[in-house]
Amino acid sequence: MESTEDEFMSICLNLTTEEAILGGCNYTEDDNGELLEKVVSRVVPIFFGFIGIVGLVGNALVVLVVAANPGMRSTTNLLIINLAVADLLFVIFCVPFTATDYVMPRWPFGDWWCKVVQYFIVVTAHASVYTLVMMSVDRFMAVVHPIASMSIRTEKNALLAIACIWVVILTTAIPVGICHGEREYSYFHRNHSSCVFLEEHGYSKLGFQMSFFLSSYVIPLALISVLYMCMLTRLWKSAPGGRVSAESRRGRKKVTRMVVVVVVVFAVCWCPIQVS
Repeated sequence: MESTEDEFMSICLNLTTEEAILGGCNYTEDDNGELLEKVVSRVVPIFFGFIGIVGLVGNALVVLVVAANPGMRSTTNLLIINLAVADLLFVIFCVPFTATDYVMPRWPFGDWWCKVVQYFIVVTAHASVYTLVMMSVDRFMAVVHPIASMSIRTEKNALLAIACIWVVILTTAIPVGICHGEREYSYFHRNHSSCVFLEEHGYSKLGFQMSFFLSSYVIPLALISVLYMCMLTRLWKSAPGGRVSAESRRGRKKVTRMVVVVVVVFAVCWCPIQVS
């Protein structure tokens, strides 16, 4: 019975107003809103559930494998662990609660937890992005300054850099929690509540979006691009009077393609969160 009603509603939604009246379709805008709510309540849990399971298992395995093998604790692997930890925090603190906000008509966790969730969304996003930037710095030092970087690219310095990044991000993201909260509203004659940006309290949503766009996308993308361009310049710069073998040229071309792919993938994968 339910599937028949859904099919009928689908047909009605594709008709013009006159056709709908003549054909006996008397669904209103309220019915359209209910249909949208029904679709969202079914699709979102599946999508977020898949992200949560894959993210939780995958990142937990990365942390456990590297932590259990002392021989794998290089500067690069420490950064990989940090990236996995940031992703784990996102999966734990953000995914289930964001999914709930889409599915349920009311935000059930209260105003305080709304602030915590929004705070961690921004914190984990920046932690992931700037870990990727630190990886680019690590590669830059290894390629452009291979000798001098040996005393710099140590586990101690890597841990210090990671700690500094977290302190800066955790501190600068505090305003995010302040300007978010639970808000009551009416939607299709029903009372709802949601975790939103409190623009009516005098906070600038445009200012927040622009600062997030610059700090989590434009600046990191520019840094990664510049660092990799410097690496490519160093790789393609031949010694004075030196000859480059065909094998060396092939290797350089391979590295160049890899660098282009890394930058493009970063730009494409982090673009949707900026649009949303």
